[in-house]
Amino acid sequence: MLMFCNQIFLGMIGAPQVILIVVVVLLLFGGRKIPELMRGLGSGIKEFKAATKEEEDKDTSEDKK
Repeated sequence: MLMFCNQIFLGMIGAPQVILIVVVVLLLFGGRKIPELMRGLGSGIKEFKAATKEEEDKDTSEDKK
């Protein structure tokens, strides 16, 4: 059942839908804002990864004690 649901969901998003999403984002934010938004998204992902790694390191050091 789960595999069937995954196939349905993956089949719903195609090239025309992706193009439509890109056009809508361009219309909403404009061409100049998108690099700034992506830069912010990238720094947010870096911070999230660093925080999760810090938590993992903290957990492993506590387990060694």
